[in-house]
Amino acid sequence: MKKEYRIKKNQDFQTVFQSGKSSANRQFVVYVLEREGQEHFRIGLSVSKKLGNAVTRNRIKRLIRQFFLEHKTLVQEKDYVVIARKPVVDMEYEEVKKSLFHVLKVAKVLKKVPK
Repeated sequence: MKKEYRIKKNQDFQTVFQSGKSSANRQFVVYVLEREGQEHFRIGLSVSKKLGNAVTRNRIKRLIRQFFLEHKTLVQEKDYVVIARKPVVDMEYEEVKKSLFHVLKVAKVLKKVPK
């Protein structure tokens, strides 16, 4: 994922946490913050050490990034912080995709919902 699509700085994460709106399901919590004049979305990922070792955590982050890459035309131009919860550890990509669609639909940030 390109640099301009990522949130890396702690200050940016804190801004999204404090000023953004959150939505959740069993697998993910998503914080969304609208930024003025932003041309594309930015995504920050949080995967706790409680979910597993580095290999497991990196796999989860890859799955989430892949979802956003595949569906970047559907996602509105806002800042997102995605927090993974315990059930994600055992999920395959299709399940992760379905769950992320659900939580983004709850957050009302999808441009058009696929079938």
